[in-house]
Amino acid sequence: MILAVDVFYKQSSAKIVGLIFNDWNDAKYAQKIEKFRNDIADYEPGAFYKRELPCIMDILTDLDLTQLKYIIVDGYVFLDDDGKPGLGAHLYEALPIKVPIIGVAKTSFANNKKYVAEVFRGISQKPLFITAIGEDLTNAAAMVHSMSGEYRFPTMLKELDDFTKVIR
Repeated sequence: MILAVDVFYKQSSAKIVGLIFNDWNDAKYAQKIEKFRNDIADYEPGAFYKRELPCIMDILTDLDLTQLKYIIVDGYVFLDDDGKPGLGAHLYEALPIKVPIIGVAKTSFANNKKYVAEVFRGISQKPLFITAIGEDLTNAAAMVHSMSGEYRFPTMLKELDDFTKVIR
């Protein structure tokens, strides 16, 4: 199983969505998990993980981590060429069972080339920025590149983003 997870914030609350799928090129998810959380920390520049990590951990409480092959996060594993840990690295360290984490980001950071692979999908001239821990970066980039969809952003991740932003 592969879990892709995203969080949407509205003031001090959050909606967390996880999509589970079996193979990188799957066009449809096997399961959707939604959670809501009200005790959200304020945004802290350079420490986004403090806000997002508790939300992601909420989704993981419903899953058997031994069944997960990968977790995809919207963001970075490492934030700079010095290896400053980002959301993905903090998630990896928080897990009782080490599941490889792959970060998929739409924008680049300055001084962040060493731990990043650029993936161009479809006819887009703009890359996705891939980072990873627990998996070889070249393999992680190839897996994201192979995801279903003909556009820059894979279909599964676009659908996840759409689900996350719909507030009931």
